[in-house]
Amino acid sequence: MGLRVEQLLELWGEPIGGRAVLQGLPATIGAVSTDSRADLGGALFVPLVGERFDGHRFLEEALGRALAAVAQRDRLDAATLPALALLGRPLWLVEDSLDAYQQLGRLWRRNLGVPVVAVTGSAGKTTTRELIRAALAPLGPVVASSGNDNNDVGAPLTLMKAGPDCAALVVEMGMRGLGEIERLSRCAEPDVAVITNIGTAHIGRLGSREAIATAKAEIVSALRPGGLLVIPAGEPLLEAALVPAWGQGWSGRVVRVALAEELPAFDPSLPPADLVGQLEADRERLTIADGAPISLPLSGRHNARNLLLALAVARELGVQPEALQALVVDLPAGRSRRLKLAGIEVLDETYNASPEAMLAALDLLAATPARGRRFAALGTMLELGEQSLSLHRQVAERARQLGLDGLVIVDAGAEGEAMLAAAAGLERLERVAAPEQAAPILAGWLSPGDVLLLKASRGVTLETLLPLLLPLVQQTG
Repeated sequence: MGLRVEQLLELWGEPIGGRAVLQGLPATIGAVSTDSRADLGGALFVPLVGERFDGHRFLEEALGRALAAVAQRDRLDAATLPALALLGRPLWLVEDSLDAYQQLGRLWRRNLGVPVVAVTGSAGKTTTRELIRAALAPLGPVVASSGNDNNDVGAPLTLMKAGPDCAALVVEMGMRGLGEIERLSRCAEPDVAVITNIGTAHIGRLGSREAIATAKAEIVSALRPGGLLVIPAGEPLLEAALVPAWGQGWSGRVVRVALAEELPAFDPSLPPADLVGQLEADRERLTIADGAPISLPLSGRHNARNLLLALAVARELGVQPEALQALVVDLPAGRSRRLKLAGIEVLDETYNASPEAMLAALDLLAATPARGRRFAALGTMLELGEQSLSLHRQVAERARQLGLDGLVIVDAGAEGEAMLAAAAGLERLERVAAPEQAAPILAGWLSPGDVLLLKASRGVTLETLLPLLLPLVQQTG
């Protein structure tokens, strides 16, 4: 398993030194690294260029330890090449080392010969990725994106983490503008693609939900011709954005999923749902037409919808229904995590936030059984552009409509001011500039049996509130 040297020759031609430097090189290169500090024995080194960092600074030293390397032509001067050639190691010169890295990811994926699932969407990407990972686990070891590895560097990195024992790959694809998901799709060449939803995340960069839908639909750019696209039913913008794919000859299949309770609100002119789930929220289980009830591994209607997406993928790849009835999902910290804090249940959603995810989290808070009251600490959402104030108002209005027992808004700017005005009327309402200022306020409100929601964009660092809150709650309790 790895990269065959003849593939690299076909891709980039002969390296510096010609075929002579290939003598003694293994027929297959078993690892690729972009980190000059790593153990490069047996690896192909690829120096990447960032805004403030250039891996080519360490190219000579790294090539001395690696099997071979790639270099971006415009990053080397005439004096450097002879010194590199003296090392007697294969060095391929390319126009763009990041593009070369993605080409390597694609070759690695082709050599693996296992199914690849690509996941994108405005909200719920990581949760859906982990639900798919859990749903595919019966097939064998599943390699999936981790952390923030959902970009131009992270996608090929994920692909090249997979070894010969891998049964399936799940690649998360994020974006901040048009063209990015298309590049990632061409890198991963997915067999199955999933779009979780079309929302307003990054609307400040793209300008409209229509543009967001267009960007997300790029995931079919390299979806194999007979592959499967899994999407939520009843999404008119998404359906419109996918029309060009069919116009360009894509002949794959589409499975649309929906919860039964959503169907009456759908536009009847849109394609119907293919996989419908009946949600029993009180029993935390989901039933589909031809299957036994499935326990919800994560609470909330939005997570039930994400589970349907994962079930559609698992069915496509041959997972037996009985293996899906009790999935175990391990999410990163700050995503759909429930904690106990001195008798208080904390819904930890501090990792990130979009308007749709904020509203879903508030609905989950309202639906969570509680012996006591329900509180929230909400921070701001980023990259919403001209719609930022109105979208923040919508979130605060939902908190007021749900009748929360208390809300702390963590923001000193215009968005915080808009939220404060929209939430007016709540019994307890405070606004602070930083997470640490929210701790004593919440500690004064909370009692055992209460439920607390924490949610904000990553930049707010709302997770720092948790260790500050515990000793205060214990002291006041």
